[in-house]
Amino acid sequence: MNKIGNFLSVVFLLLTTFTVMAQERTANILILIHSDNGGTYELAKELAKGIETNKNVHAVIKQVKASSNPKLKIIPVASIDELANYDGIAFGSPVYFGNISTGMSEFLAKTVNLWTNHTLEGKPATVFMSAGSGAGKELALQAFWNSLAVHGMVLVSNGIRGYENIDKTIPQGNSVLGTTSLASLKNVERPSKSERYLAELQGKNFAKTTLALKGTFDNTEKMQQTEKTVDINEALKQKNIVLPNLPKPVGNYELFSRSGNLVFINQVSLKDGKVLNPGKVGVNVTEEQAKEATKQTMLNIIAILKEAVGGDLNKVKKCVQLIGVFNTTDNYTQHALLMNTASDLTVEIFGEKGKHTRNTQGAYSLPVGSSVSIQAIFEVE
Repeated sequence: MNKIGNFLSVVFLLLTTFTVMAQERTANILILIHSDNGGTYELAKELAKGIETNKNVHAVIKQVKASSNPKLKIIPVASIDELANYDGIAFGSPVYFGNISTGMSEFLAKTVNLWTNHTLEGKPATVFMSAGSGAGKELALQAFWNSLAVHGMVLVSNGIRGYENIDKTIPQGNSVLGTTSLASLKNVERPSKSERYLAELQGKNFAKTTLALKGTFDNTEKMQQTEKTVDINEALKQKNIVLPNLPKPVGNYELFSRSGNLVFINQVSLKDGKVLNPGKVGVNVTEEQAKEATKQTMLNIIAILKEAVGGDLNKVKKCVQLIGVFNTTDNYTQHALLMNTASDLTVEIFGEKGKHTRNTQGAYSLPVGSSVSIQAIFEVE
C-alpha cells in the first residue's frame, strides 16, 4: 500500500508541476506589417484578435516604416534588433507585382546580422498579404516564405483551415500559405467577412504553435548580451522615437520624485502645451485616438525619466510598474487594449528592463480633460 501511495503522490506532484508550468507559460508575438492604404493593417488586427483569444499570448502590431496615412501613423515602427525579443512573428505586406512590398523587402534586407548570428532560427513565422486583383498572390507568399526560410524560421501555414465556412459566392483571398485579401474588387467590403474570419483563425493557430515552440531554441543569453551593448539613447534615434520637450507643472508639484533608487512620475496626454485628443473614450474619443494619447503620455514620462537620470537612459535598471487610468463610459471594457500602447513602447525602448507589472482602470473624468493618465515607477542607478 505504501508503494501505491508513494506512486500516486509522485503522479500528483508531476501533474501539479505540469499544470503550473502550463499556467505560467506565456508568449509575445510581433505582427510586423507594411501597409499602403490600410488593408494589410485590417488583416493584422484580425490576426491579433485571434492570437489573443489565447489568454497566455500577447500580440503587438508594428510597421516596418513610418506612414503618413492617418490610419497608420500611430502604429509604432519596429527596429531590426527587437525581432529577437519575440517568441513568434507574423509578417504582413501588400502584393507588389507577384512579390512582397518594397517597404517590407527593404526591412528584411537589413536583417543580415540576425541571419549571421542565427538569431531567428527556430522562431515560428506566418505570413498574410493584401492583394490588388489577386494575381500573383501565391508567388508573393512564396517569396515571403523563401526570405524567412533563409533565417531558419519555422514556417506555419494556414492550410485549408476554415475554407468550409467562407462565402463562396464572391471571390475570397484564400490561400494555404496564408490569408490574403483581394483589395481592388468593387462593391465588396475588403477585407471581406470571410477574409477577416480566416485571418482570425490564422492568428489562433499561430498563437497555439508559438506557445508550444517557445523555448525550444533558447537565444536568451545572446539577447542579454545584445541588450548590455545597446545604448538606449542611440537606440531611440535608430527607432525614430523623438522624446518631447518637458511638460511644465501646472500646480505646486514636481515632474518627478525620487526616493532611493525609485523614480515616480505621473503624466497626462500633453503635447506642445495642449491636451492631445481630450474627452471620453466611446463618446468623443475613438480607441485609435486614445492609443495616440496613451503613446504621447508615455513619451512624456520617458522624457521626464531622462531628466531624472541626468540625460542618460542607460541608468534605468527596470520599469517596475505602470498604472493607467482612462476617461471612459461606464460600460467600456477595453482599457487593457489601450494600455498596451504604453507597455509596448516601454519594452521597445528598454527591452527586458522595460517589462513591468501593470494596473489599468477607468474613471468618470480626468484632469484637464485628458483621455488618459499614467503613473510610472522606475528603478534607476
